[in-house]
Amino acid sequence: MDNPWKSTQAWLQKTPTKVLEQAYQSAMAIKNIEDEHFNGNIISAMTGQYGDSVQAFFDQECRKHLNLIKIKLGIFRASSSFANFTNNGQLRTINHNHDNNGHRLHTLPEMPQEQAVLAKLEFIDQVIGKYQKQSDLLATEETVPPQPLSKLDSAYILEESGADRFMNKFNSLTNNTFTDKKTDTNNLTNTSAENTPPTANVRPQTGLLPRTLLGTINRIKKELDPDAEKEVINNFRQSKVRTVISIRFILLLILVPLLVHQLSKNFLVGPLVDKYLRPVTQTTEVFINVDMENEALEEMERFERKLNFDVYTGKIPTLSIEERETKLKEKAEEISRAYLGEGSNAVKNIFADILAIFSFVFILSSNRQDVKILKTFIDGVLYNLSDSAKAFILILSTDIFVGFHSPHGWEVILENLSRHLGLPESRDFNFLFIATFPVILDAVFKYWIFRYLNRSSPSAVATYKNMNE
Repeated sequence: MDNPWKSTQAWLQKTPTKVLEQAYQSAMAIKNIEDEHFNGNIISAMTGQYGDSVQAFFDQECRKHLNLIKIKLGIFRASSSFANFTNNGQLRTINHNHDNNGHRLHTLPEMPQEQAVLAKLEFIDQVIGKYQKQSDLLATEETVPPQPLSKLDSAYILEESGADRFMNKFNSLTNNTFTDKKTDTNNLTNTSAENTPPTANVRPQTGLLPRTLLGTINRIKKELDPDAEKEVINNFRQSKVRTVISIRFILLLILVPLLVHQLSKNFLVGPLVDKYLRPVTQTTEVFINVDMENEALEEMERFERKLNFDVYTGKIPTLSIEERETKLKEKAEEISRAYLGEGSNAVKNIFADILAIFSFVFILSSNRQDVKILKTFIDGVLYNLSDSAKAFILILSTDIFVGFHSPHGWEVILENLSRHLGLPESRDFNFLFIATFPVILDAVFKYWIFRYLNRSSPSAVATYKNMNE
Protein backbone atom coordinates (compact mmCIF):
# COMPACT_ATOMS: atom_id res chain seq x y z
CA MET A 1 0.00 0.00 0.00
CA ASP A 2 1.40 3.39 -1.01
CA ASN A 3 2.30 5.98 1.55
CA PRO A 4 -0.46 8.69 1.57
CA TRP A 5 2.10 11.44 2.13
CA LYS A 6 4.12 10.36 -0.90
CA SER A 7 0.98 10.14 -3.03
CA THR A 8 -0.07 13.61 -1.96
CA GLN A 9 3.41 14.98 -2.59
CA ALA A 10 3.49 13.40 -6.04
CA TRP A 11 0.11 14.87 -6.84
CA LEU A 12 1.24 18.33 -5.71
CA GLN A 13 4.35 18.03 -7.86
CA LYS A 14 2.29 17.21 -10.95
CA THR A 15 -0.52 19.74 -10.43
CA PRO A 16 1.37 22.96 -11.40
CA THR A 17 2.71 21.37 -14.58
CA LYS A 18 -0.71 20.02 -15.52
CA VAL A 19 -2.70 23.20 -14.94
CA LEU A 20 -0.06 25.38 -16.62
CA GLU A 21 -0.20 23.14 -19.66
CA GLN A 22 -3.98 23.44 -19.75
CA ALA A 23 -3.82 27.24 -19.48
CA TYR A 24 -1.21 27.27 -22.24
CA GLN A 25 -3.41 25.14 -24.48
CA SER A 26 -6.31 27.56 -23.99
CA ALA A 27 -4.05 30.50 -24.84
CA MET A 28 -2.92 28.70 -28.00
CA ALA A 29 -6.56 28.08 -28.93
CA ILE A 30 -7.29 31.81 -28.67
CA LYS A 31 -4.18 32.66 -30.70
CA ASN A 32 -5.13 30.16 -33.41
CA ILE A 33 -8.60 31.68 -33.73
CA GLU A 34 -7.03 35.12 -34.03
CA ASP A 35 -4.65 34.03 -36.77
CA GLU A 36 -7.12 31.96 -38.79
CA HIS A 37 -10.22 34.13 -38.59
CA PHE A 38 -9.19 37.65 -37.49
CA ASN A 39 -5.83 38.17 -39.29
CA GLY A 40 -3.89 38.08 -36.03
CA ASN A 41 -6.06 40.73 -34.36
CA ILE A 42 -8.13 40.37 -31.23
CA ILE A 43 -11.41 38.45 -31.40
CA SER A 44 -13.89 41.26 -31.85
CA ALA A 45 -16.73 42.31 -34.11
CA MET A 46 -14.57 45.22 -35.31
CA THR A 47 -11.71 43.06 -36.53
CA GLY A 48 -13.73 40.35 -38.26
CA GLN A 49 -16.25 40.39 -41.08
CA TYR A 50 -18.77 37.89 -39.73
CA GLY A 51 -22.46 37.84 -38.96
CA ASP A 52 -23.91 38.11 -35.48
CA SER A 53 -24.25 34.34 -35.00
CA VAL A 54 -20.70 33.54 -36.09
CA GLN A 55 -19.27 36.43 -34.09
CA ALA A 56 -21.23 35.33 -31.02
CA PHE A 57 -19.72 31.85 -31.37
CA PHE A 58 -16.16 33.23 -31.51
CA ASP A 59 -16.85 35.54 -28.56
CA GLN A 60 -18.18 32.61 -26.55
CA GLU A 61 -15.14 30.48 -27.35
CA CYS A 62 -12.82 33.34 -26.40
CA ARG A 63 -14.58 33.93 -23.07
CA LYS A 64 -14.57 30.21 -22.32
CA HIS A 65 -10.82 29.95 -22.84
CA LEU A 66 -10.14 33.18 -20.92
CA ASN A 67 -12.14 31.95 -17.93
CA LEU A 68 -10.34 28.61 -18.09
CA ILE A 69 -6.97 30.38 -18.16
CA LYS A 70 -7.96 32.47 -15.14
CA ILE A 71 -8.97 29.39 -13.15
CA LYS A 72 -5.92 27.36 -14.13
CA LEU A 73 -3.50 30.20 -13.35
CA GLY A 74 -5.10 30.57 -9.92
CA ILE A 75 -4.61 26.85 -9.27
CA PHE A 76 -1.06 27.12 -10.62
CA ARG A 77 -0.18 29.93 -8.22
CA ALA A 78 -1.75 28.12 -5.27
CA SER A 79 -0.20 24.73 -5.97
CA SER A 80 3.24 26.01 -7.01
CA SER A 81 3.87 27.19 -3.44
CA PHE A 82 3.76 23.54 -2.31
CA ALA A 83 5.43 21.93 -5.28
CA ASN A 84 9.17 21.77 -5.82
CA PHE A 85 9.79 22.49 -9.47
CA THR A 86 13.49 21.92 -9.35
CA ASN A 87 12.95 18.23 -8.60
CA ASN A 88 10.09 17.70 -10.94
CA GLY A 89 12.02 17.11 -14.17
CA GLN A 90 10.97 18.68 -17.42
CA LEU A 91 7.71 20.25 -18.39
CA ARG A 92 5.92 18.60 -21.23
CA THR A 93 6.33 20.61 -24.41
CA ILE A 94 4.60 20.56 -27.75
CA ASN A 95 6.50 19.24 -30.73
CA HIS A 96 3.86 19.27 -33.43
CA ASN A 97 3.21 22.37 -35.54
CA HIS A 98 -0.14 21.48 -37.06
CA ASP A 99 -3.33 19.98 -35.72
CA ASN A 100 -5.39 17.19 -37.28
CA ASN A 101 -7.02 19.60 -39.73
CA GLY A 102 -3.70 20.96 -40.96
CA HIS A 103 -4.00 24.31 -39.16
CA ARG A 104 -0.86 25.95 -37.88
CA LEU A 105 -0.41 25.89 -34.12
CA HIS A 106 1.67 28.17 -31.90
CA THR A 107 4.07 25.91 -30.02
CA LEU A 108 7.13 26.22 -27.86
CA PRO A 109 10.37 24.34 -28.48
CA GLU A 110 11.65 21.93 -25.91
CA MET A 111 13.68 23.64 -23.23
CA PRO A 112 14.63 23.20 -19.57
CA GLN A 113 11.83 23.31 -17.07
CA GLU A 114 12.34 26.82 -15.66
CA GLN A 115 12.65 28.35 -19.14
CA ALA A 116 9.56 26.46 -20.31
CA VAL A 117 7.52 27.76 -17.38
CA LEU A 118 8.61 31.34 -18.01
CA ALA A 119 8.01 31.04 -21.75
CA LYS A 120 4.53 29.64 -21.32
CA LEU A 121 3.60 32.24 -18.74
CA GLU A 122 4.91 34.99 -21.01
CA PHE A 123 2.91 33.63 -23.94
CA ILE A 124 -0.25 33.43 -21.80
CA ASP A 125 0.27 37.01 -20.58
CA GLN A 126 0.64 38.23 -24.17
CA VAL A 127 -2.62 36.57 -25.18
CA ILE A 128 -4.83 37.55 -22.26
CA GLY A 129 -3.27 41.01 -21.84
CA LYS A 130 -5.03 42.32 -24.93
CA TYR A 131 -8.44 41.19 -23.73
CA GLN A 132 -7.91 42.51 -20.22
CA LYS A 133 -7.09 45.91 -21.66
CA GLN A 134 -10.11 45.72 -23.94
CA SER A 135 -12.44 44.83 -21.04
CA ASP A 136 -11.07 47.65 -18.87
CA LEU A 137 -11.56 50.20 -21.59
CA LEU A 138 -15.00 48.92 -22.49
CA ALA A 139 -16.13 48.94 -18.87
CA THR A 140 -14.79 52.43 -18.09
CA GLU A 141 -16.36 54.00 -21.16
CA GLU A 142 -18.26 57.09 -20.05
CA THR A 143 -21.75 57.28 -21.45
CA VAL A 144 -23.32 60.03 -19.34
CA PRO A 145 -22.89 62.93 -19.28
CA PRO A 146 -21.76 63.25 -22.93
CA GLN A 147 -18.21 64.36 -23.51
CA PRO A 148 -16.42 65.69 -26.62
CA LEU A 149 -15.11 63.13 -29.03
CA SER A 150 -11.52 63.97 -28.14
CA LYS A 151 -12.16 62.63 -24.61
CA LEU A 152 -14.15 59.62 -25.68
CA ASP A 153 -11.51 58.36 -28.09
CA SER A 154 -9.34 57.08 -25.24
CA ALA A 155 -12.20 54.83 -24.03
CA TYR A 156 -12.04 52.61 -27.09
CA ILE A 157 -9.42 50.01 -27.86
CA LEU A 158 -10.34 50.05 -31.53
CA GLU A 159 -8.56 52.48 -33.77
CA GLU A 160 -10.19 55.73 -34.75
CA SER A 161 -12.55 55.83 -37.67
CA GLY A 162 -12.41 58.54 -40.28
CA ALA A 163 -15.20 60.52 -38.63
CA ASP A 164 -13.35 60.55 -35.29
CA ARG A 165 -10.13 61.83 -36.87
CA PHE A 166 -11.98 64.56 -38.73
CA MET A 167 -13.94 65.72 -35.69
CA ASN A 168 -10.83 65.78 -33.52
CA LYS A 169 -9.04 67.96 -36.04
CA PHE A 170 -12.06 70.21 -36.39
CA ASN A 171 -12.44 70.60 -32.61
CA SER A 172 -8.75 71.37 -32.19
CA LEU A 173 -8.88 74.01 -34.95
CA THR A 174 -11.97 75.72 -33.57
CA ASN A 175 -10.61 75.65 -30.03
CA ASN A 176 -7.31 77.19 -31.16
CA THR A 177 -9.12 79.86 -33.17
CA PHE A 178 -11.96 80.96 -30.93
CA THR A 179 -10.72 80.35 -27.37
CA ASP A 180 -8.40 82.24 -25.12
CA LYS A 181 -4.71 82.17 -26.01
CA LYS A 182 -3.59 81.77 -22.44
CA THR A 183 -2.78 78.10 -22.56
CA ASP A 184 -1.59 77.68 -18.99
CA THR A 185 -4.65 79.38 -17.56
CA ASN A 186 -6.96 77.26 -19.71
CA ASN A 187 -5.21 74.05 -18.68
CA LEU A 188 -5.53 74.98 -15.02
CA THR A 189 -9.21 75.84 -15.49
CA ASN A 190 -9.93 72.58 -17.33
CA THR A 191 -8.15 70.54 -14.68
CA SER A 192 -10.06 72.12 -11.82
CA ALA A 193 -13.35 71.89 -13.72
CA GLU A 194 -13.13 68.10 -13.83
CA ASN A 195 -13.17 67.92 -10.03
CA THR A 196 -15.80 70.63 -9.33
CA PRO A 197 -19.53 70.69 -10.00
CA PRO A 198 -20.85 72.66 -13.01
CA THR A 199 -22.33 75.31 -10.70
CA ALA A 200 -18.82 76.24 -9.53
CA ASN A 201 -17.92 77.76 -12.91
CA VAL A 202 -19.16 81.30 -12.37
CA ARG A 203 -17.81 82.77 -15.61
CA PRO A 204 -17.75 80.21 -18.43
CA GLN A 205 -15.48 80.77 -21.39
CA THR A 206 -16.99 82.44 -24.42
CA GLY A 207 -15.87 82.55 -28.04
CA LEU A 208 -16.57 84.61 -31.12
CA LEU A 209 -19.27 82.16 -32.28
CA PRO A 210 -22.09 80.67 -30.17
CA ARG A 211 -21.48 77.17 -28.91
CA THR A 212 -24.78 75.97 -30.33
CA LEU A 213 -23.69 77.06 -33.79
CA LEU A 214 -20.37 75.25 -33.42
CA GLY A 215 -22.21 72.17 -32.17
CA THR A 216 -24.52 72.28 -35.20
CA ILE A 217 -21.54 72.54 -37.53
CA ASN A 218 -19.89 69.59 -35.82
CA ARG A 219 -23.04 67.51 -36.12
CA ILE A 220 -23.43 68.33 -39.82
CA LYS A 221 -19.80 67.53 -40.51
CA LYS A 222 -20.14 64.24 -38.69
CA GLU A 223 -23.30 63.27 -40.58
CA LEU A 224 -21.71 64.10 -43.94
CA ASP A 225 -18.59 62.08 -43.23
CA PRO A 226 -18.54 58.86 -45.34
CA ASP A 227 -17.47 56.79 -42.31
CA ALA A 228 -20.30 58.05 -40.10
CA GLU A 229 -22.46 55.01 -40.83
CA LYS A 230 -19.65 52.66 -39.92
CA GLU A 231 -19.15 54.55 -36.65
CA VAL A 232 -22.84 54.24 -35.80
CA ILE A 233 -22.75 50.51 -36.51
CA ASN A 234 -19.63 50.08 -34.39
CA ASN A 235 -21.19 51.97 -31.49
CA PHE A 236 -24.35 49.89 -31.78
CA ARG A 237 -22.36 46.66 -31.73
CA GLN A 238 -20.46 47.74 -28.63
CA SER A 239 -23.69 48.75 -26.92
CA LYS A 240 -25.24 45.41 -27.88
CA VAL A 241 -22.29 43.49 -26.43
CA ARG A 242 -22.47 45.47 -23.17
CA THR A 243 -26.21 44.85 -22.91
CA VAL A 244 -25.89 41.10 -23.46
CA ILE A 245 -23.04 40.81 -20.95
CA SER A 246 -24.91 42.87 -18.35
CA ILE A 247 -28.19 40.94 -18.63
CA ARG A 248 -26.38 37.62 -18.52
CA PHE A 249 -24.38 38.71 -15.48
CA ILE A 250 -27.52 39.88 -13.66
CA LEU A 251 -29.19 36.51 -14.28
CA LEU A 252 -26.01 34.82 -13.09
CA LEU A 253 -26.03 36.83 -9.84
CA ILE A 254 -29.66 35.90 -9.21
CA LEU A 255 -29.90 32.29 -10.34
CA VAL A 256 -26.60 30.86 -9.12
CA PRO A 257 -27.06 31.78 -5.40
CA LEU A 258 -30.65 30.49 -5.52
CA LEU A 259 -29.56 27.20 -7.06
CA VAL A 260 -26.68 26.86 -4.58
CA HIS A 261 -29.09 27.51 -1.70
CA GLN A 262 -31.65 24.94 -2.82
CA LEU A 263 -29.20 22.26 -3.89
CA SER A 264 -27.04 22.56 -0.77
CA LYS A 265 -30.11 22.58 1.49
CA ASN A 266 -31.69 19.50 -0.11
CA PHE A 267 -28.64 17.40 -0.96
CA LEU A 268 -25.74 18.54 1.24
CA VAL A 269 -26.78 20.34 4.43
CA GLY A 270 -30.19 18.72 4.80
CA PRO A 271 -29.02 15.09 4.99
CA LEU A 272 -26.25 16.01 7.44
CA VAL A 273 -28.66 17.86 9.74
CA ASP A 274 -31.21 15.07 9.59
CA LYS A 275 -28.54 12.48 10.33
CA TYR A 276 -26.62 14.13 13.17
CA LEU A 277 -28.66 16.99 14.63
CA ARG A 278 -32.25 15.79 14.47
CA PRO A 279 -31.77 12.60 16.58
CA VAL A 280 -30.14 14.73 19.29
CA THR A 281 -32.97 17.27 19.37
CA GLN A 282 -35.61 14.54 19.48
CA THR A 283 -34.19 13.21 22.74
CA THR A 284 -33.24 16.53 24.35
CA GLU A 285 -35.03 19.64 23.10
CA VAL A 286 -37.77 20.06 20.51
CA PHE A 287 -37.83 23.87 20.27
CA ILE A 288 -34.77 25.90 19.30
CA ASN A 289 -36.13 29.16 20.76
CA VAL A 290 -38.74 30.41 23.20
CA ASP A 291 -41.02 31.83 20.51
CA MET A 292 -41.57 28.42 18.95
CA GLU A 293 -42.33 26.93 22.33
CA ASN A 294 -44.91 29.63 23.09
CA GLU A 295 -46.54 29.14 19.72
CA ALA A 296 -46.72 25.38 20.27
CA LEU A 297 -48.29 25.83 23.73
CA GLU A 298 -50.84 28.29 22.36
CA GLU A 299 -51.74 25.86 19.60
CA MET A 300 -52.12 23.07 22.15
CA GLU A 301 -54.38 25.24 24.32
CA ARG A 302 -56.55 26.15 21.32
CA PHE A 303 -56.93 22.47 20.47
CA GLU A 304 -57.96 21.61 24.04
CA ARG A 305 -60.51 24.45 24.16
CA LYS A 306 -61.90 23.42 20.77
CA LEU A 307 -62.18 19.84 21.97
CA ASN A 308 -64.17 20.98 25.02
CA PHE A 309 -66.35 23.19 22.84
CA ASP A 310 -67.18 20.30 20.49
CA VAL A 311 -68.10 18.11 23.45
CA TYR A 312 -70.30 20.75 25.06
CA THR A 313 -72.13 21.58 21.82
CA GLY A 314 -72.76 17.92 21.03
CA LYS A 315 -70.67 17.75 17.86
CA ILE A 316 -68.78 14.82 19.31
CA PRO A 317 -69.84 12.43 22.07
CA THR A 318 -68.62 12.85 25.59
CA LEU A 319 -65.08 11.53 25.92
CA SER A 320 -63.73 9.53 28.77
CA ILE A 321 -60.58 10.58 30.54
CA GLU A 322 -58.51 7.99 28.65
CA GLU A 323 -59.92 9.03 25.25
CA ARG A 324 -59.35 12.69 26.07
CA GLU A 325 -55.76 12.04 27.10
CA THR A 326 -55.18 9.98 23.95
CA LYS A 327 -56.39 12.82 21.68
CA LEU A 328 -54.31 15.39 23.53
CA LYS A 329 -51.24 13.16 23.31
CA GLU A 330 -51.68 12.63 19.57
CA LYS A 331 -52.02 16.38 19.04
CA ALA A 332 -48.94 17.07 21.18
CA GLU A 333 -46.90 14.58 19.16
CA GLU A 334 -48.12 16.16 15.93
CA ILE A 335 -47.16 19.64 17.11
CA SER A 336 -43.80 18.34 18.34
CA ARG A 337 -42.98 16.82 14.95
CA ALA A 338 -44.03 19.98 13.14
CA TYR A 339 -41.86 22.29 15.26
CA LEU A 340 -38.98 19.84 15.23
CA GLY A 341 -39.04 19.97 11.44
CA GLU A 342 -39.27 23.77 11.54
CA GLY A 343 -36.26 23.96 13.83
CA SER A 344 -34.13 21.66 11.68
CA ASN A 345 -35.25 23.64 8.60
CA ALA A 346 -33.99 26.85 10.23
CA VAL A 347 -30.58 25.23 10.85
CA LYS A 348 -30.48 24.11 7.20
CA ASN A 349 -31.34 27.64 6.09
CA ILE A 350 -28.40 29.10 8.02
CA PHE A 351 -25.79 26.90 6.34
CA ALA A 352 -27.47 27.12 2.93
CA ASP A 353 -27.56 30.93 3.18
CA ILE A 354 -23.86 31.02 4.02
CA LEU A 355 -23.03 28.93 0.95
CA ALA A 356 -25.28 31.10 -1.23
CA ILE A 357 -23.56 34.27 0.02
CA PHE A 358 -20.15 32.73 -0.67
CA SER A 359 -21.24 31.88 -4.21
CA PHE A 360 -22.51 35.44 -4.74
CA VAL A 361 -19.25 36.96 -3.49
CA PHE A 362 -17.22 34.50 -5.57
CA ILE A 363 -19.08 35.51 -8.74
CA LEU A 364 -18.46 39.19 -8.04
CA SER A 365 -14.78 38.72 -7.22
CA SER A 366 -14.05 36.42 -10.18
CA ASN A 367 -15.87 38.58 -12.77
CA ARG A 368 -14.63 42.07 -12.01
CA GLN A 369 -14.67 43.08 -15.66
CA ASP A 370 -18.33 42.07 -15.92
CA VAL A 371 -19.03 44.12 -12.79
CA LYS A 372 -17.52 47.19 -14.46
CA ILE A 373 -19.52 46.58 -17.62
CA LEU A 374 -22.69 46.11 -15.55
CA LYS A 375 -22.05 49.39 -13.73
CA THR A 376 -21.61 51.19 -17.05
CA PHE A 377 -24.81 49.60 -18.36
CA ILE A 378 -26.83 50.62 -15.28
CA ASP A 379 -25.44 54.17 -15.40
CA GLY A 380 -26.41 54.43 -19.06
CA VAL A 381 -29.95 53.16 -18.39
CA LEU A 382 -30.54 55.44 -15.41
CA TYR A 383 -29.04 58.60 -16.85
CA ASN A 384 -30.87 58.17 -20.14
CA LEU A 385 -34.25 58.26 -18.41
CA SER A 386 -36.32 61.38 -18.59
CA ASP A 387 -36.38 63.82 -15.68
CA SER A 388 -39.91 62.83 -14.67
CA ALA A 389 -38.96 59.12 -14.73
CA LYS A 390 -35.91 59.78 -12.54
CA ALA A 391 -38.02 61.75 -10.08
CA PHE A 392 -40.68 59.01 -10.02
CA ILE A 393 -38.09 56.31 -9.24
CA LEU A 394 -36.57 58.46 -6.48
CA ILE A 395 -39.94 59.12 -4.85
CA LEU A 396 -40.96 55.46 -5.12
CA SER A 397 -37.67 54.25 -3.59
CA THR A 398 -37.65 56.75 -0.74
CA ASP A 399 -41.31 56.17 0.14
CA ILE A 400 -40.86 52.38 0.22
CA PHE A 401 -37.70 52.32 2.34
CA VAL A 402 -37.82 55.53 4.40
CA GLY A 403 -41.39 56.73 3.97
CA PHE A 404 -44.18 57.14 6.49
CA HIS A 405 -45.45 53.54 6.10
CA SER A 406 -42.01 51.92 5.80
CA PRO A 407 -41.76 50.84 9.51
CA HIS A 408 -44.53 48.28 8.96
CA GLY A 409 -42.66 46.80 6.01
CA TRP A 410 -39.39 46.64 7.95
CA GLU A 411 -41.20 44.93 10.83
CA VAL A 412 -42.56 42.23 8.52
CA ILE A 413 -39.11 41.73 6.97
CA LEU A 414 -37.41 41.36 10.36
CA GLU A 415 -40.08 38.96 11.61
CA ASN A 416 -39.78 36.70 8.55
CA LEU A 417 -35.98 36.86 8.70
CA SER A 418 -35.91 35.75 12.33
CA ARG A 419 -38.28 32.88 11.55
CA HIS A 420 -36.18 31.91 8.51
CA LEU A 421 -33.04 31.68 10.65
CA GLY A 422 -34.75 30.19 13.70
CA LEU A 423 -33.91 33.16 15.92
CA PRO A 424 -36.17 34.44 18.70
CA GLU A 425 -37.96 37.62 17.74
CA SER A 426 -36.97 40.63 19.83
CA ARG A 427 -39.37 43.56 19.79
CA ASP A 428 -36.74 45.86 21.29
CA PHE A 429 -34.29 45.05 18.51
CA ASN A 430 -36.99 45.55 15.86
CA PHE A 431 -37.96 48.96 17.22
CA LEU A 432 -34.32 50.03 17.53
CA PHE A 433 -33.56 48.88 13.98
CA ILE A 434 -36.62 50.67 12.57
CA ALA A 435 -35.70 53.84 14.45
CA THR A 436 -32.12 53.97 13.09
CA PHE A 437 -31.70 52.14 9.77
CA PRO A 438 -34.34 54.03 7.72
CA VAL A 439 -32.89 57.29 9.03
CA ILE A 440 -29.44 56.26 7.78
CA LEU A 441 -30.92 55.31 4.41
CA ASP A 442 -32.69 58.65 4.18
CA ALA A 443 -29.42 60.48 4.86
CA VAL A 444 -27.67 58.41 2.17
CA PHE A 445 -30.42 59.17 -0.36
CA LYS A 446 -30.24 62.90 0.34
CA TYR A 447 -26.45 62.95 0.17
CA TRP A 448 -26.46 61.07 -3.17
CA ILE A 449 -29.03 63.48 -4.59
CA PHE A 450 -27.05 66.51 -3.44
CA ARG A 451 -23.57 65.19 -4.29
CA TYR A 452 -24.04 63.37 -7.59
CA LEU A 453 -27.50 63.74 -9.13
CA ASN A 454 -27.55 67.48 -8.57
CA ARG A 455 -24.43 67.77 -10.77
CA SER A 456 -25.31 65.30 -13.50
CA SER A 457 -29.04 66.06 -13.80
CA PRO A 458 -30.13 69.21 -11.95
CA SER A 459 -33.43 69.31 -13.85
CA ALA A 460 -34.31 65.86 -12.44
CA VAL A 461 -33.62 67.15 -8.91
CA ALA A 462 -35.86 70.14 -9.52
CA THR A 463 -38.62 67.84 -10.82
CA TYR A 464 -38.17 65.61 -7.77
CA LYS A 465 -38.58 68.56 -5.40
CA ASN A 466 -41.67 69.79 -7.23
CA MET A 467 -43.28 66.34 -7.16
CA ASN A 468 -42.46 65.92 -3.46
CA GLU A 469 -44.06 69.23 -2.61
